[in-house]
Amino acid sequence: MSDRLKGKVALVTGSGRGIGRAIAETFGREGAAVVIATRTAEYGQEAVSAIVSAGGRAALFQTELGSAAEVAQLVGFTLQTYGGLDIMVHNAALPIPMAIEDLTDDVLDRTYALNCKAAVWLTKQSIAPMRERGGGRLLFTSSVTAQTALRGASAYAISKAGLNGWIRSAAYELGKYKITVNGIEPGIVRTDALQKHQFGERELEMILGCIPLARMGEPREMAEAMLFLASDGASYVTGQTIVVDGGMLLPENGGLTLLGR
Repeated sequence: MSDRLKGKVALVTGSGRGIGRAIAETFGREGAAVVIATRTAEYGQEAVSAIVSAGGRAALFQTELGSAAEVAQLVGFTLQTYGGLDIMVHNAALPIPMAIEDLTDDVLDRTYALNCKAAVWLTKQSIAPMRERGGGRLLFTSSVTAQTALRGASAYAISKAGLNGWIRSAAYELGKYKITVNGIEPGIVRTDALQKHQFGERELEMILGCIPLARMGEPREMAEAMLFLASDGASYVTGQTIVVDGGMLLPENGGLTLLGR
């Protein structure tokens, strides 16, 4: 246990597995009381148990984040459970790999609803309780796809590019309340979601060949970047996204185009 977030209350969506769970566990380790918001109760309870076993505090709220009302209930639960809200992390996202010619309105609507609309709802619901605490942190997990083209990621990319725009706009408007708004842009990270893409051995080799550090990122590394943005160390940082990709987006990295073939 450490104390960089001691006395803080953090809400983390999509925190049952992968990057979200790593963020929640890291925040718990650093002294925050954490609300695990996830679609699958089983995974959420595992995350809660891990935090509590390590000496932290955590509570579970099962949600789809499918409406403004659901988000209001989630934030209300957080306030009722811990008496306030200091850090909101919207990590939940819906990546549906699909070629452009195969995209449907349903896929676009579902992707936009979770990746963008939920971000708006969470932001709106967080403002009042954060103002009561004298400020706060609104944090979002974006993606390198907001900046570069990857095969089959067009719907995901447009939602993450929109999310980056939201981060800048919200930072501009909410700075007067001492609320900072930032995010991270993970590259290729070793998670269950990545496995769903079912990359073959050759594709994985190509991916590693496009990363100067020659390996995938780990969820804990994304969590450490998010921890910085949540901490007092980032008190003068707002409207930014930190790219955590092992150097994949470096302009000198010509091999990146292989991923689009």
